[in-house]
Amino acid sequence: MAETPTVALGAPGIPARWTSSAKSGVGTAFSPAGRVWFTISHGILNEIYYPRVDSACTRDMGLLVTGPGGYFSEEKRDAEHKIEPFEDGVPAYRLVNTAADGNYRIEKRILTDPARPVLLQEIEFTPLKGDAGDYRVYALLAPHLVNAGMGNTAWVAEHKGQPMLFASGRGTCLALASSLPWGECSAGYVGVSDGWQQLQHAGRLDPASPRAEDGNVALTGEIGFSAGKTKAVLALGFGATPEDAADNALASLKRGFPAVAKSYVEQWRKWQKSLLPLDRHAASGINAYRVSTAVLATHRSSAKPGATVASLSIPWGFNKGDDDLGGYHLVWPRDLVETAGGFMAAGDLDEALQILAYLRTIQEADGHWPQNVWLDGTAYWPGIQMDECAFPLLLADALRRAGHLPRAKLLTFMPMIENAASYIVKNGPVTGEDRWEEDAGYSPFALAVEIAALLAAADMFDVCGKSEPANYLRETADSWNDQIERWTYVTGTALCAEVGVSGYYVRIAPPDTADAASPKDGFVPIKNRPPGDADRPAEAIVSPDALALVRFGLRAADDPRIIDTVKVIDARLRRDLPQGPLWYRYTDDGYGEHEDGAPFDGTGKGRPWPLLAGERAHYELAAGNKARAESLLKTLEASAEPGGLLPEQSWDGPDMPERELRLGGPTGSAMPLVWAHSEHIKLLRSLRDGAVFDMPPQGVKRYIEDKTVSPLRTWRFNNKLRTIPSGKLLRIELPARAVIHWSIDGWATSTDSNTAGNAFGIHLADLPVASTPSGTTLAFTFHWLDAGCWENVDFSVVIEDQNP
Repeated sequence: MAETPTVALGAPGIPARWTSSAKSGVGTAFSPAGRVWFTISHGILNEIYYPRVDSACTRDMGLLVTGPGGYFSEEKRDAEHKIEPFEDGVPAYRLVNTAADGNYRIEKRILTDPARPVLLQEIEFTPLKGDAGDYRVYALLAPHLVNAGMGNTAWVAEHKGQPMLFASGRGTCLALASSLPWGECSAGYVGVSDGWQQLQHAGRLDPASPRAEDGNVALTGEIGFSAGKTKAVLALGFGATPEDAADNALASLKRGFPAVAKSYVEQWRKWQKSLLPLDRHAASGINAYRVSTAVLATHRSSAKPGATVASLSIPWGFNKGDDDLGGYHLVWPRDLVETAGGFMAAGDLDEALQILAYLRTIQEADGHWPQNVWLDGTAYWPGIQMDECAFPLLLADALRRAGHLPRAKLLTFMPMIENAASYIVKNGPVTGEDRWEEDAGYSPFALAVEIAALLAAADMFDVCGKSEPANYLRETADSWNDQIERWTYVTGTALCAEVGVSGYYVRIAPPDTADAASPKDGFVPIKNRPPGDADRPAEAIVSPDALALVRFGLRAADDPRIIDTVKVIDARLRRDLPQGPLWYRYTDDGYGEHEDGAPFDGTGKGRPWPLLAGERAHYELAAGNKARAESLLKTLEASAEPGGLLPEQSWDGPDMPERELRLGGPTGSAMPLVWAHSEHIKLLRSLRDGAVFDMPPQGVKRYIEDKTVSPLRTWRFNNKLRTIPSGKLLRIELPARAVIHWSIDGWATSTDSNTAGNAFGIHLADLPVASTPSGTTLAFTFHWLDAGCWENVDFSVVIEDQNP
């Protein structure tokens, strides 16, 4: 007689995949002891995160129902789903899944234990046709304990006399316990011998397969429902060992669902009560403000106070495997500062201060912040985006102006501020990537953040008694501000004629042509487009990013150049959807589904972003159009799904039910997007205050009210000016001590000017050429004092008439 197998067949299983990114609920306990975050879509649990919010531990966990005559039903595919929170601002959920064929109803309540790392599901199964004895209900769990599908081990065993389902991977373990006795249980390899395959094909589980090792595995267990027992509590416990996970699960079961729920709800209520009362009910009846505040708080880390991930989702996760470890459950410094702004707008300045403190811990030694990071600060993607290097300075100054960073505490952050300011002035204004993480060059958005950040940093330097570096930061900001139009504004293009405007700000001007007569002379490589269809003239690409010049206080909302740009943005990027007008990121964007609805796979077509409606609403408010801003707030809120979660992108094509795409609904990108919820909260605060909440005041005073103009232009090796307007000084900035040897008459005569070092390690000298006639060519080279050698290259700058 053959020996009974103990390991399932089919190792290692089919290639692993994540699941839908369109979440209908996200939650966690408002307690550092919980350390479990969960997501919901299609009526079931999706990714569950433990012990850190950047580490996914499951793919999904749902129920299967079998019955007479080979009946087989999967609730996520074969039922209609309804979801609602326990109450406003509390991310615990009631789910009702009703079988499409009318055979059964499953009701769930889902939350986590604030006292320990356990997720609880209270499940009630109700037959709508036949008797309870006609059906068997199974829990199906797909562990991804290594933040990936492969490399997991699953087994069925007893713990303290009770059967449980276990899994482990790389030192993280889970245990699934039930308040009702488990019936048949199995462990198998996904797509081959897992419980879904067994029940679909054989109608029962194979108890001879209690273990599946080192692969893409799944656990299945029959919940012991009967005629008299229609309600069960499943406890999914986590721990460093199987025993720890099982003990945690049993402890939560012993405490009981009502007691755990009471504690969970009370802690969330207490925090929500501490916030400003900006409550607003969307047309759906959802309290949209409380949903947004709960989304922000749910995405926080308990292990690293102040850290918040961008989204508990993996864009197009159903099409992504183990090669996409990060998804959006990473920290982006830009998104993090936007999130801090949301907390501040809601009145939680302490959380914003914790975010600033966390940013201090992940700053690189040279002063910049990585493109995105794991919670411990390890960089994930290698790009450098100058707006991300500048945003933390704006947060620090916002906290200072709010009275939450008095001088003594500000001093403790000054090393971070000094390093960041130093990085910006040494490496700006060109950004290695724009805020959409794609192109290098002169971006109106990055420029606005950089310039506003330098002015903010200057004020903080002044507070700390450092007036000389403060003056240098303002001088640099002034010079860059003067050149925004030279770098990014075009006139006389075909698009100008088409729309009927004089000019407009482009999305980005490539750095290698920024010193040409106009940014329209360059080409922009559009990422996420097929090979051979990427390059576009810079003058042809526009973006709502230009509105950042108003948002950050550098240009007035009624500036004719801004008004014309708004007309071009609307002509090229506005899309009217059922919820109202939304906007695309930029012309010919490729980050989104293909035309046929197939998921983004490196190429596609960008779809409208709801958060851009929030940014546009802020512009309208700045322009005095409060009614228009209110209307756009409704559009933003109407872009949310019934549970109130805001997607990254909204579908703009015809309904495609087979791909779960409907006009105006979420795409397969990320949902919820924390950044969008932060923008929502800030918009609510801005409308209440009658002014843009996060607009820095320094630029408004300096450039819009006082109309400050820079007396100089700066030459450096990463920004080699070819021309300067007449009447300006030429500032030479170098990385080391030097004598600048220069001439304005073709070397018939020459002058030597010594550089002087400043607080940022820059060695500079101002050449007094303001009175030099236009048409003059200034030639110069350097003698490096420390190296004792000449540059042996002559550089030149032509003095031209000032633009009118």
